[in-house]
Amino acid sequence: MWYESVRAGLGRAVPAVGAVLVMVAHTGSATAAPERSGNVQRAVEELARIPGVVAVVGGAYADGRPLGLGSAGSRLLGGEGGRAPANARFRIWSQTKQMVATVVLKLVEEGTLGVDDTLGDLLPEVVEKDLVTRADEITVRQLLRHTSGIPDWYAAKPLPDGSEGDPAFDVFDFTTPYRPLDLVRWSRDRPRTGEPGEKWAYSNTNHTLLGMIVERVTGHDLATELRTRLFEPLGMTRSYLMAGPPDGVEGPHNHGYYPDGDGRPRDVDRFNAGLAGAGAGGVVSTAHDVSAFHRAFTRGRLLPPELQRILTDRPPAPARPRSSGGGCGEDFSVAGGLAPGSVAMTLYSPDGRRQLALSFTLSVKPNAVNLDVGRAVESIFCPAS
Repeated sequence: MWYESVRAGLGRAVPAVGAVLVMVAHTGSATAAPERSGNVQRAVEELARIPGVVAVVGGAYADGRPLGLGSAGSRLLGGEGGRAPANARFRIWSQTKQMVATVVLKLVEEGTLGVDDTLGDLLPEVVEKDLVTRADEITVRQLLRHTSGIPDWYAAKPLPDGSEGDPAFDVFDFTTPYRPLDLVRWSRDRPRTGEPGEKWAYSNTNHTLLGMIVERVTGHDLATELRTRLFEPLGMTRSYLMAGPPDGVEGPHNHGYYPDGDGRPRDVDRFNAGLAGAGAGGVVSTAHDVSAFHRAFTRGRLLPPELQRILTDRPPAPARPRSSGGGCGEDFSVAGGLAPGSVAMTLYSPDGRRQLALSFTLSVKPNAVNLDVGRAVESIFCPAS
């Protein structure tokens, strides 16, 4: 699972590098909404032709105004199951992290906790059970900024050739009721990625712990805090947080697949909700709803500037491959996530006025597919005259 915000030239998405995909696109002027837009359905149909993609749903928005929805491919592998509704729900994976981080900073704004409060003080059980080393030194700020040095419980096992292997758990275990604390325990014997506050190192464990902190300081479950602080105020009426098995995606939706040991794609639609790590990747949403969140966040409507900068002015991440090319205006940023069976992303303009939210369901491992999103974004937001 991943969350990234990048700026670069127009080009193809590149395969996953560790936990991150780099996807970039250009669009038109940031000073005015586009006078005309391209065909979203046609753009989605082109994306669904990418090898390894089973289906795509998505929607584009300008100033909150829908420019169109699209659905292509089939709900099930091999053209079976018909086409999902264009407004179908999908897992947004690590886009959940920014939502959880926003809730945490809203609690900071209220004075319920502080960004320099320590993990050991907020969650004493991680010290008592020796689940996180240096917990008395690690702060909320470091968890939010991925500078805690806590290893990633989700990290895939590397293959002998150095490439990324399967996740460090049974992808096809759809029923075991994992708790967030169980996931944190998995990370305990992995090597730390650095000293507290020393450097950026992506770790799902940070946001699993942040979700636990939200529940501890509010006395409410994380699903309730997300709903009352974000989903309801922003009109995200079809979004919710999965708690654990048998939770899944409600309503007609696309199914994703993951290759088994023999390389045969198996349906992972019931991917264990507990393995989404709750605060790390458990939200289910729609193109409309996730766009509404990114629009509000980017336009500064959710947090005061000094708190928002904790998330946006992040330490430098390791260098990522980037594509180059031309376009018709400013760069877009991208927030996204991936896990067995699917990739979700929201591309958005720096001023927060335009968004394109997409969900891809796959028949291959997420790091084995190239998602050419640049052309789709350009065709929608700056079509040829």
